[in-house]
Amino acid sequence: MTLHDPYAFAIDDAVAVALLADLQVRRAIARGDFDDLPGSGEPIDLPDHHDPDWWIRSLVQREHIALLPPSIQLRKDDAALDDRLDKLMDEKSVRREVDDFNERVIRARYEPPAGPPLITMPRDPDATVAAWAERRAARAARHREAARAAERRTRRRGFFRRR
Repeated sequence: MTLHDPYAFAIDDAVAVALLADLQVRRAIARGDFDDLPGSGEPIDLPDHHDPDWWIRSLVQREHIALLPPSIQLRKDDAALDDRLDKLMDEKSVRREVDDFNERVIRARYEPPAGPPLITMPRDPDATVAAWAERRAARAARHREAARAAERRTRRRGFFRRR
């Protein structure tokens, strides 16, 4: 024969944390910790109509989140891909980024369209890596030329200062 206590129940971690937090708040109220807070006793500024999605709207506005259809987001990602690749240091990470982009494009092609049609095409990884390497070499050449020009300017100044 087992005895069953109807008032006994299992408490998981989330319930225990909630009960402890509630207990701490009740004790603080009893001590009067919340009596002199700024805005105490003043009316809360609420809108005239109830919007059930007020929190998501305020989050989108506060965090500047753009909720775009996948086809538009992929167009934007495609336009910004070269700039993102130029910040990477090695070919392996460039290939990984291009593969990730191509995977998202292919996945979007197999999903039902949500918005405008998808016109973004996957990128050729070899051609994209070659273009990245050319841009990187051109940046390095410009940097070397700027360093040489700065060195020539400092050398000239030193020559004229000696006289």
